[in-house]
Amino acid sequence: MFELTEEQRMIKETVRRLGIEKLEPRAAEVDRVGEFPWDIMRILGENGILQLPLPEEYGGINADTTTLCVVVEELAKFCTTSSTLVCIQGSNVKVVSRSGNDEQKDSFFKRLSKGDGITSFSLSEPGAGSDVGSMKTTAVRDGDVYLLNGRKCFASCGEVADFILLFALTDQEKKLRGGVSAFILDKDTPGFSIGRSEDKMGGRGVPASELILEDARIPIENLLGEEGEGLETALGAINLTRLTVGVQSIGIAQGALDYAIGYAKERVAFGKPIAGFQGIQFKLADMAMQLEASRSLLYRAAYNADNGAPGVEGLTSMAKCFAADVGVSVTLDAVKVLGGYGYMREYPVERRFRDSISLLFMEGTGEIQRLNISRFLLKE
Repeated sequence: MFELTEEQRMIKETVRRLGIEKLEPRAAEVDRVGEFPWDIMRILGENGILQLPLPEEYGGINADTTTLCVVVEELAKFCTTSSTLVCIQGSNVKVVSRSGNDEQKDSFFKRLSKGDGITSFSLSEPGAGSDVGSMKTTAVRDGDVYLLNGRKCFASCGEVADFILLFALTDQEKKLRGGVSAFILDKDTPGFSIGRSEDKMGGRGVPASELILEDARIPIENLLGEEGEGLETALGAINLTRLTVGVQSIGIAQGALDYAIGYAKERVAFGKPIAGFQGIQFKLADMAMQLEASRSLLYRAAYNADNGAPGVEGLTSMAKCFAADVGVSVTLDAVKVLGGYGYMREYPVERRFRDSISLLFMEGTGEIQRLNISRFLLKE
């Protein structure tokens, strides 16, 4: 039976206190203005949260997937933006740890060690989201640099990132079969610029940006791994973030359930608190059961991933797909518990419902996850 370690319990309690005292009071305003909250970034950095996935020599604890899931879930109960930042940072650190050389790791990790560096991950393009094989961004070797041309979209934190892990075609004939490569793109790269940032329904504190590459000159030493290994690098990152995004859904929904329980105890109708009505009791019970089931599946997948268990790719898709669906279902039910007030922005369940919807699409839609699961089930 899976249980948190003493260290994980201590980290969880630290994050919880931070969420209650400093993050939750800012969440509604961050959502309202739809701008990147630099103050929240500083809070996470000053308290060592963003540094957790870093190796110990760079101020982290080399946090494994399970520990990152614990942190993301706890943050998501209070502030979606904070949990998203840890998702992004954790994934990108793991990518560089696996695929980077010693010089890349040292440069990348040093810039994150103080907690004031921001990273982004850019795979999607206007015509290549779920269909990665339709990628059109190219990288052509020209002496000691690569010239990158194309457009990327939906890059979380793209407009504020110090550097971006970006994927492009180095062999247009091979494409997915050895033609995709990964690069570390610095924000000051000549030929690189930011286009529009999307006006999103939820998760509004983290910009989703368009990246424009016009003969962007990336030094050859910024190639991550070898040419043609980019798809393997990307899938390695996505397998991790499927779990952190899934547990983010759980955290957001748990925050909605907690609020709905408190509201039901205080809201009086027909002469007594609505928590005394069987209809409300059954709804709260169903919400709790869904969350416990999704949490158990997700942490099993995280534990298996940390311990190299076989079949983890299928399990991570199951966990992400189920958790994202449960997140939407539970937050919608929280809105229903509040009735008309649940529809009002004054109450946080409305925001949590919108935030949960965005996670249906991140790191692969439910349909893509179901394809992955079926392939896993049907392979020899």
